[in-house]
Formats: sequence, structure tokens, C-alpha cells
Amino acid sequence: MTQNVVVLGAGYAGAGTVASLQSELDDNAHITWISETDYHLVLHEVHRVIRDPSARTDITVPVRDVAGPSTTFIEDRITGLDVDERVVHLEDGDDVAYDYVLVALGSGTAYYGIPGLEEHSLTLKSLEDALEINAAITAASEEATRGEPAQIVVGGAGLSGIQTAGEIAEFRDNHRAPLEIHIVEALDEIFPGNDPEIQGALRKLLEEAGVTIHTDDPITEAEDGVIHFDEGEPLEYDVFVWTGGITGREALDGVDLENQHNRVNAGANFQTSNERVFAIGDSAIIDQGEMPAPPTAQAAWQAAEVAGENIARAIANRPLKTWEFDDKGTVISVGDKAVAHDVKGLPFDTFGGFPAKTLKKAIAARWIAKLTSWGRARTAWSTL
Repeated sequence: MTQNVVVLGAGYAGAGTVASLQSELDDNAHITWISETDYHLVLHEVHRVIRDPSARTDITVPVRDVAGPSTTFIEDRITGLDVDERVVHLEDGDDVAYDYVLVALGSGTAYYGIPGLEEHSLTLKSLEDALEINAAITAASEEATRGEPAQIVVGGAGLSGIQTAGEIAEFRDNHRAPLEIHIVEALDEIFPGNDPEIQGALRKLLEEAGVTIHTDDPITEAEDGVIHFDEGEPLEYDVFVWTGGITGREALDGVDLENQHNRVNAGANFQTSNERVFAIGDSAIIDQGEMPAPPTAQAAWQAAEVAGENIARAIANRPLKTWEFDDKGTVISVGDKAVAHDVKGLPFDTFGGFPAKTLKKAIAARWIAKLTSWGRARTAWSTL
């Protein structure tokens, strides 16, 4: 009997697993791929769209370029998962039955219960978000003057916040826009929890880009046009972008699986508390011993390849593989510059300049090539 394998989501985890499944499954299984967008977004480069909306062409990959002829794609919003009936609920279409399902829905933005934060901030979780930020800073710059520049605030100084601030600075410089840019972080240093060497290198690039850094003071409330802090003076803003923290997706509300804030608990083989349900990427908390796998692009890339193989093994009633995250290092861009740290196989701890910038491009290009072709990756190179 043909087994129906359903993949939920077109992010790194979903698109990567579809590619893996297509090479692992035989004629006894059929893949149904469901996503609310008909493209895969190279999310760790979406900040480029803040500076230049035309960059969207190079960082989106149509699902038709990933899905093989035997894979059915459904463009619809996923609203729920019934693990007892083995069906996926959709907003517009009929329920989709499955024999095995992979949850790869990505994550939402966490607001930590801070009053007004969700209502008054923009986020960066999608292509539409990046376009909205571009439109907001464009409008703010047009209404501002050199004497009264627009105030742009980025909340959260993790990877996404740093890259967002860097792109807004490039927009300012390219358009000679009257903008003042701030990045605020509740903890005592930017890029919290990481090596002081890369923290210092990133701080230097942000300061050189004219970004004012505020640390060690959490936001307590956001109102229209002003942010309040635990200790410091309020900070007025014209545009406020919030990038701090992740949470699970609403589609997993009430799902009968072990989860934490709608992020599904999964073993190192990606199997959840239901043996027919697998989960990877940001929508999963994957057991890796003392600490779960990080919610990063490289973790999702690595997991996707093994997840596809494990679903094929489950169908064939074979033992599942155990996955272990292999941290290959960190590369972060600040506008047109970049910093790399602890890159596997290289003798340097932290470096920047042309080598780091080229490495950042190469990582994204390699992923695009893996999903499609090197020809498409070369076309995207100038944007990455």
C-alpha cells in the first residue's frame, strides 16, 4: 500500500527534507508538501530586502524548482494537526490525510508578555516582513530632516537584530537618508551567550556603521512612538523592529504531542511522542543531551537530510538514525561587512574582511545550489 508522507512548511527544514525524501523514497510512498507560500525563502539572507526590495528575486526559490514530478504541492495555511485521525487541517482546502508527517513550520516571534510590544513593533520572519520594514524606513526618511532625523530602533541584539541594524545602516548610506539607528539588548552584551571575541568584533562593525548600542536594560513596555526600559530613559522611535526570541506556531495549538510553547519535543532521531510524527527545525526542540539543537539555519540543513532518511526507514520498519548537530561555526553580516567565528577547518578563531564576506555568500549559495542548481546560486551571488 502506498504511504502518504506529508511535509509541513517550506523553510530550511521543510524544503531540505522534501529534497531528501525524494532521493530516499521509492514508488511505495507519495510526498505531499504543504506551505502557505509557493516558494522557499533563504531566511538568513532576508535582511537584504530591507535595503533593496529587488533582492527578493535571488533569495526566494519557487517550490516547483525543488519538488519533483511525483511530489504534490498544496499552497494553503496549516491550521491544525490531528494525530489521532492522522490529518492536517487547512484554512481553505480539505483535510489532508497522512501516514507519516514531518512538522517543519518554523517559529513565531516571542514577545515575553511585554505590554504593547506585539502591537507596536515590526518583525522579521518573512519576505513580507522585510518589505514592510523597507517601506516603513523609506516613509520615515522622507518625513525626516537632517535637523530632526527619524529614529529607527531594533529590539534584540542576536543574529537577526544585528543583521537588521546593519542593513538599515546600508539603506541610510545608500539613500543619504536622515536616520538614526539604535539597537537595544536586555542582556549585558550584544550577541548574548557567545564568545567575547565575536561580540567585540560585531560591536566594532555596528559602531563603525553609526549604530548606537544600548545594552543591559530590558524593555518593560512599548507604546506608540516610545519604548520604556527597566532603568534607562524612554527611547522615542519612528520605526521599531522587534527581533528578540522565538516561539511555536499557532497551528500547533492544542496538538496532542509533547511540546513546549508549541515547539514540539523530538528525539535525536526526530521522532516525537507519536511515532508517526517527526519534527525538525525551529518548530521542534530536538534532544541533543544537555542542550537541544540550536534554532539555526545550519542545524535545520543538517537535520533535514537525516530526517528524510529516517522517515524512509520508518516506512520500511528499519532502525532510525540518531542525529548529532555539528557546529561548523558562525558567520554574521553587518551590512556589506561580515564577521566569522570558530569556523570548522580554519585555523582562525575570529576574522572579518573579504574572507568573512565571501564565506557568508558561499554558505547561502551552497544551500541554493543544493536545492536547485549552481547556475541559480551563481545568479544570486551578487545579492547574498
